[in-house]
Amino acid sequence: MASNARVTPGAPPVMVRVAAKVNLALGVGPLGEDGYHPLTTVFEAVGIYDQISVSARSDDEIHVSVEGPQADLVPADETNLAHRAARLMRERWAGSDLGADIQILKSIPVAGGMAGGSADAAGTLLACSVLWDLDTGPDDLLQLGADLGSDVPFALTGGVALGRGRGDHLVPVISRGTHHWVFATAAEGLSTPQVYRHFDELGGAGGELMPTALIAALTSGDIDAVAHRLGNDLQDAALDLRPELAEVLRAGEEAGALAGLVSGSGPTVAFLVPDEATGRTIATGLAELDQVETTRVARGPVPGAQLLPGTLQARM
Repeated sequence: MASNARVTPGAPPVMVRVAAKVNLALGVGPLGEDGYHPLTTVFEAVGIYDQISVSARSDDEIHVSVEGPQADLVPADETNLAHRAARLMRERWAGSDLGADIQILKSIPVAGGMAGGSADAAGTLLACSVLWDLDTGPDDLLQLGADLGSDVPFALTGGVALGRGRGDHLVPVISRGTHHWVFATAAEGLSTPQVYRHFDELGGAGGELMPTALIAALTSGDIDAVAHRLGNDLQDAALDLRPELAEVLRAGEEAGALAGLVSGSGPTVAFLVPDEATGRTIATGLAELDQVETTRVARGPVPGAQLLPGTLQARM
């Protein structure tokens, strides 16, 4: 369904900030006939951000450039999820004569189980809808996001949400208080399909049980109960592929983290910590491990994809 797209000549770029995610709980069901695993997950958006800047072109080309840490690991061709997002937006809502230059400033770990590619796609959807002056609403963006990947809708909404199906059927979850996190990244990423395949090879003994106790803990703001209920059915597969991550988990918990788990399909390890000061101490210690490339301290939950301040005013 296309609308009357409009591009203002010489308009400034549209800039969007979009957050990483951590899975507080990830239940994985057995592989279905459609080739997908049914999921039950609780997402939380955390304050590690990529920035997307999208500018209009005078032709119909879509170009992607990537800067920042690990930029060399991110493809800038048509396989890039942000590139696919712009093409899909143009196909469904705009016109084939529109082009865009997409600049991605990376900060979210690449192939780290924190949905960096999905975040870039979400940011691009929002930016293109503004750049091309499209009559798209939040539900339209969520549908486009679901067509791109299971984590993209949550990257649009942020906060805390329960995801079902492939993770793209979202229900907001009330979460009281601020959560403090430490993330320990690895030098080499893990392929999500590889982790799921190994999960199946290990027997695929996950489940889709509703994380009722975790949701209750989030609603009440009981941080100790939240820590006790964190879980990830993919963790055993990730640890089997990368045994060195087990030592990172032990080190963080022994240093005072309330709980630790592999983030999504890994290899980033996430630690829920009591407060920011404790988090910084734990991060410093983890950074000394050979298995750890970098450490990041962040808060959650935070909003999803957001236009940066001044973007709309600059286009008026």
